[in-house]
Amino acid sequence: MDIKTSPFGKLNDGNDVKLFTLTNNTTTIKITNYGAIITSIEMPDKQGNIDNIVCGFNNLESYISDEYTSGCPYFGALIGRFGNRIANGHLVIDGVEYKMAINNGPNHLHGGILGFDKKLWDAKTFAEEDKIGVELTYLSVDGEENYPGNLQVTCIYSLDLENNFSIEYLAETYKTTVVNLTNHSYFNLTGGKENILEHELELTATKMTEMVEQIPTGKIVDVANTVFDFTTSKKINRDIESLATGYDDNFVLDNETGELKYIGTLKESNSGRKVKVYTTQPGIQIYTGYWNPEFIINGKKKFGSYSGIALETQHYPDSVNRPEFPSTLLKPGELYNEKTIYKFLAE
Repeated sequence: MDIKTSPFGKLNDGNDVKLFTLTNNTTTIKITNYGAIITSIEMPDKQGNIDNIVCGFNNLESYISDEYTSGCPYFGALIGRFGNRIANGHLVIDGVEYKMAINNGPNHLHGGILGFDKKLWDAKTFAEEDKIGVELTYLSVDGEENYPGNLQVTCIYSLDLENNFSIEYLAETYKTTVVNLTNHSYFNLTGGKENILEHELELTATKMTEMVEQIPTGKIVDVANTVFDFTTSKKINRDIESLATGYDDNFVLDNETGELKYIGTLKESNSGRKVKVYTTQPGIQIYTGYWNPEFIINGKKKFGSYSGIALETQHYPDSVNRPEFPSTLLKPGELYNEKTIYKFLAE
């Protein structure tokens, strides 16, 4: 196993950005400390051909360009302070109302205008006997994007010899706040040669949060006999035509105690590639990328609608306004600690 650090470019304020490359016997993962973004995951197919299986760019300029940020799909980024939506930007903590940025229809999305995905993180690499990785840290100050409390955040990315790619989050606060961290990588197991509609998805989830215009109603409903039933592996395109903009829904994992549990598999038959997902989180947002913008890169069209599928392990959307949902409140003296593992296979 090997880990390398290299320059990735400069931000407009002159700060240098780094790229960290983690390599084991078969897989190479690249991560930048700008936005804690996973820029690529290169792995072989069943015939040994190497492809990048996530949506991303090979230079910093693309991530900070006006073209990208104007319709930002959050490729590979760490999302925070609160992933997913907060209805009407309405947040109340200890009786105090906080008005959050409205940046997704009438709602607050993914931490606001300048969320964790657009911050420069401190970083250090590590190499242990059984894994290599990079530890990223960021201090989100009291009032940033109008969230209360200084929040010290750590994200640890690591890769082992068994192709387990681990993402672990830790956070502490000095004033009661809300935290819901996730990673927004979009997987495409064809290496971007085709869209993800022929991919197959299986989830252990038998329930989901009922949604109206992307906001939970508060009801937990069964997925059985609906287009949202992935309890048996099925192709993404089997039922998607009944959904105007594809899937963008939160599935309930029955995991409120925070155990690390297997919760699903994404696979693609032609390549033989699979991604198995394990998490301590209570939910997973499945987003099939209908709104992904199309870019011209080296004279060729790239990405666009259904170019990748996001498997966002997290707490439920708008849980800050739903006391019946697993809590996203973090109080002084408590430790926020969540972990997700993506295991890569080619069969």
